[in-house]
Amino acid sequence: MLTRRSVLISSTAVLALLATGLGSGAAHAAAGSPEAARSFVDATGKALVAVVNGGGSVAQRQPAMTSIIERDVDVAEVARFCLGVFWRRATPAQQQTYTELFHHVLVENITGKIGDFQGVGFTLGRAAPREGDIAVSSTVTRPGNAPNHVDWIVSFSSGAPKIVDVVAEGTSLRLTQRSDYLSYLARNGNNIDALIAAMRRQAKAMPG
Repeated sequence: MLTRRSVLISSTAVLALLATGLGSGAAHAAAGSPEAARSFVDATGKALVAVVNGGGSVAQRQPAMTSIIERDVDVAEVARFCLGVFWRRATPAQQQTYTELFHHVLVENITGKIGDFQGVGFTLGRAAPREGDIAVSSTVTRPGNAPNHVDWIVSFSSGAPKIVDVVAEGTSLRLTQRSDYLSYLARNGNNIDALIAAMRRQAKAMPG
């Protein structure tokens, strides 16, 4: 995001999010179980793939995609995780501004690339507990590209299933993004306002 490496990771994450699909709010099995997480990813994947592969312009499909992200990705939790120890050091005003910018950038990155993933599909694998959450494995396919292995990390901490991380070919989105943020802060005197300013510039440069 703030560096070439961050941009590449963000693009990978966008591919993963679009390809597997997050969130139709589908009914699930016993809350918090691997079966519940797998059912959630299966049903929601089909719903979002329908948006990605559907007709209409990108602009016409963006509201449906945004609605899915808003409802079923725990953006606020991912944002807190990515700021690491600096979340506790930030003032309430900084936390609010940072979270709003993180949300805006994530949504714009995903919805702005709908047209790039026409023909996408996925096959689910097994689901298993992982560090307090549940990982659902999948194989993502797209015409003209090699299959990708993607794990979806589902949390039930809020009661309903929420996506809190995407692990594409062994690379965690939130861990990589946190590393990039912390590196940027280290280069800028651990100044949270400097990070916020950089995120604001990125958000301003987006077409949405």
